Amino acid sequence: MKRFKNILVYTDGSGDSDPASSRAVELAQRNNGRLTFVGVLRELPRELSRLAAGIQPADLQASAMQELRERLEQFVTPFREMEPPVDIAIEVRCGTPFIEIIRTVLRSGHDLVMMSAEGRRGMKGMLFGNTSLHLMRKCPCPVWVIKASRRRHVARILAAIDPDASDPVRDGVNVQIMELATSLARSEDSALHVVHVWDIYDEYILRRWRTFLPETPVYNLTTLTEEAHRSQLEELLGRFDSDGLRLRSHLLKGEVGTEILKLAVQQHIDLVVMGTVARTGLAGLFMGNTAETVLRQVNCSVLTIKPEGFVTPVRPDPTGPETAPRTEPTTVKARGMKLPENKKGTAKNEKEQDN
Repeated sequence: MKRFKNILVYTDGSGDSDPASSRAVELAQRNNGRLTFVGVLRELPRELSRLAAGIQPADLQASAMQELRERLEQFVTPFREMEPPVDIAIEVRCGTPFIEIIRTVLRSGHDLVMMSAEGRRGMKGMLFGNTSLHLMRKCPCPVWVIKASRRRHVARILAAIDPDASDPVRDGVNVQIMELATSLARSEDSALHVVHVWDIYDEYILRRWRTFLPETPVYNLTTLTEEAHRSQLEELLGRFDSDGLRLRSHLLKGEVGTEILKLAVQQHIDLVVMGTVARTGLAGLFMGNTAETVLRQVNCSVLTIKPEGFVTPVRPDPTGPETAPRTEPTTVKARGMKLPENKKGTAKNEKEQDN
């Protein structure tokens, strides 16, 4: 976790933001890092001027942004007084939250985004709202969404991996997951669970056809497949120093998302560390079904990771029909930033609204 030195914290300055903000301050103190607290205000509807004579939406927008800035200044005051001191900045932007957060990451080179879970607590599958889900899909740097808890200590961590040394992209994500999970487990003195879930595609069909496959019994195929996955898991774990760690590995057979969720409940996991982008030629536009299943149902904090070379579909600066993002008091434009190729459908993706 010492790699994170330029952290963005998304907050509205309310008490509900404390879990992520407090954790971010602790991390910045340990790493001698910098924190930027970002608040995003949605644009007021243009039709507002029709409701009452003399009302200028631009004036109301500016007033609301100033009010948000003042609230954030008051919110971070206790953090600025802590020892050791932390370099803290505030930025207020206007637009769709996940888009403005990603643009800030691209412009300022943030290496971690942290935020509190904004979903309705106590309702299964509703812990993460649309902003956090969009960030987990599209933000180029790791995203840590923190669930409010009475316990500040992360007691149990679950690292979900899919080892395959023949796939450099997948292997790179697995290495990142293990590096972050082991580092956090050491700093928090946490129990670390590492899970790899495997299965044989359409095994039930093979069992129905076993009479036609006398030379390759299905049970042999299952055993060989399990041994191969076990070997890959052990090879990956062998690359990391486990001395002093309370590490336990799990090799499970079944549907990946379902088994990860079951294990998280059984082991009372506080934090899941996982990758969110499946192998695809459409960089940044596809999140695997496993990640979607876990993120929509898990009931703990989640730290998500993208593969090296991931390209977000969000442009650093808007072009076309979108209005320019506004900051308070000035707008900062990206410099020297190479824009990704404008592919069909990109504008549509950026205009997604989070409720």
